[in-house]
Amino acid sequence: MSQWQETRERVREFALGLPGAYEDFPWGESVVKVNKKIFVFLGPDDETDKWEPRFSVKLRESNGHALNLPGATPTGHGLGRAGWVTVPFSDDVPDAVLACDWVEESYRIVAPKRLVAELDTSRPK
Repeated sequence: MSQWQETRERVREFALGLPGAYEDFPWGESVVKVNKKIFVFLGPDDETDKWEPRFSVKLRESNGHALNLPGATPTGHGLGRAGWVTVPFSDDVPDAVLACDWVEESYRIVAPKRLVAELDTSRPK
């Protein structure tokens, strides 16, 4: 398994561990949702000729930081205007810890307040 695949799998597992999160496959690509709303796009499981490994998250606080990474762009289809950023998975950008931080930020924006509160109470102090 390549480094980007390991990072993608760690991000996927982290996202699925958040309260109420579940995986779905619209358009044949992996997304993680909460309350029927997507909070992370993970793309197809395998790299293809048409697709580079990448993920997309909705960010408010970290939007500028994410967009400064090599290859990062506002997400297409008008999502970039709403704060969505698409970041390529590569062997060193971003690392899994940073990617998971962004997934949590996206989750907190999209999830119902009761699930965010559940997340906050489940974390060790």
